[in-house]
Amino acid sequence: MKALIQPLESTYDLIADALADRGYCILPQLLPPELNIALHRRVARLDDADFQRAGIGRDLDFQLNNSVRQDQTRWLTSDNPTDRAYIDQMADFRLAINRRLFMGLFDYESHYAHYPPGAFYKKHLDAFKGQSNRVLTTVLYLNPEWQADDGGQLLIYAADSETVIETVNPNFGTFVIFLSEQFPHEVVKSLRDRYSIAGWFRLQDPLQAPAI
Repeated sequence: MKALIQPLESTYDLIADALADRGYCILPQLLPPELNIALHRRVARLDDADFQRAGIGRDLDFQLNNSVRQDQTRWLTSDNPTDRAYIDQMADFRLAINRRLFMGLFDYESHYAHYPPGAFYKKHLDAFKGQSNRVLTTVLYLNPEWQADDGGQLLIYAADSETVIETVNPNFGTFVIFLSEQFPHEVVKSLRDRYSIAGWFRLQDPLQAPAI
């Protein structure tokens, strides 16, 4: 994929200010439109065999629970040029946020998420304090011509509360960033195929060998 225009420094300033002030930021657009289009084409052309059923928990605690979440996922890899272009953009994002907030973001993992009609993901946290090195969550939505009646909204809750502070329609190109340990969130039932990329910036695992 050809070189892409980077977000303006003023956009990174806005994101950093929002994270420092309230812990989250919602942008109607962050990435170059041509990259969003390429990502949508890629995920929409995948079939069911390319995805895995999503579960809850990690490693030995992993389990499938259809009453909690019903989405399907596929991890992005650097082997695919479209995936690589997104990963590279997130590498630039990591450096920009570290320069502004000194968060110590070390690496990034991300997967495509497909919510078939009727699928949802109940209220949850992406990380629990002291139990995960995920510190900053991102979500990119890849749904052209999405309508509010299609469902699939992201609800962001106030910490330790049942109060919804943001309702985000999964419109094409919308980009959401929030502190992973702070904000419970859920995806309400989607009434049509819903696509996104969920990602997490992580701190360095003290047991992980440093890069050479």
